[in-house]
This record gives sequence, C-alpha cells and structure tokens, in this order.
Amino acid sequence: MALMRSLLSAKKILGGSLARTSKAPKGFLAVYVGESQKKQRYIVPVSYLTQPSFQVLLSKAEEEFGFDHPMGGLTIPCPVDTFISITSQLQG
Repeated sequence: MALMRSLLSAKKILGGSLARTSKAPKGFLAVYVGESQKKQRYIVPVSYLTQPSFQVLLSKAEEEFGFDHPMGGLTIPCPVDTFISITSQLQG
C-alpha cells in the first residue's frame, strides 16, 4: 500500500514534466538536483521511481516544492553527491 501511495505521489510530482523533458529518451526522465540556485540536470530511468531510496528523494521534493514547481521539472533538493551515491547503488 505504501508503494502504491509513493508511486501516486511520484506521478503527481512529475505531473506534466515528462512532456517538458522531451530530450530524455523513452523510459527515462530528467531531474534537477542541488540545494543551490544552480541545479544540475540528470537523466534517470523511470524504474528508479519504484525504488525505496529514490522514493525518499521524491518525498523531499514534495515537502520542498509540493506538486507545482516553477522550474517545470522534477527538482530534488539534496546535495549532488548524495544523489549520485543513491543512484549509483540503484545501477548495481
């Protein structure tokens, strides 16, 4: 049940942002990562959305920005090195 709620939250967070990230290949999405004004853009597989560690990042994004973010994409407010560490573990 918690997984389903997380997936629904992820869908709300992403909203129309998938359409705005048209340069991301099919099966991937663009995310913006960083705590400062200058965010770094990463392309991640949509399969990450079901991973508990990535869902924690999505929860942080929801807490910080809600479901409407002016940047138009999914922004994850965490240090870049933390994001890289988490996604590196998911690739393994």
